[in-house]
Amino acid sequence: MAQTALDAKAEDVVVLDLRKLSYSFDFFVLCSVDSDRHLQTIADDIKEKFRTNGVRSAHEEGQPQGGWKLLDYGPVVVHIFFPDVREFYRLERLWADAPRLPLKIKAVLNGKAQPAKKSVKPALRKKRA
Repeated sequence: MAQTALDAKAEDVVVLDLRKLSYSFDFFVLCSVDSDRHLQTIADDIKEKFRTNGVRSAHEEGQPQGGWKLLDYGPVVVHIFFPDVREFYRLERLWADAPRLPLKIKAVLNGKAQPAKKSVKPALRKKRA
């Protein structure tokens, strides 16, 4: 779901792991968009991706014109927001104890998808006395 949102150019995509914090769901996928058309496109792309695998959302809420859409797939809930609506609900703050899962983002170079490069942390050097 997160990759589908990224492929559709969603911004600020975050996956929260709620397995140890909630009995109702396991993950929230949060993302931001800048227009109602963009919001509906991402929602449609996610629904189509799952529909092709025989999975339909259990519940949907919200309208693109209202600045948000929720797709409930049982253990995974997708929230698509306009930035100001996302700031209003502040789900990342509400679930601040939830770990954020790292996203493996595919970079596109010359029209071909490339695997994301691993981030390299600089080696810690010991201070000389």
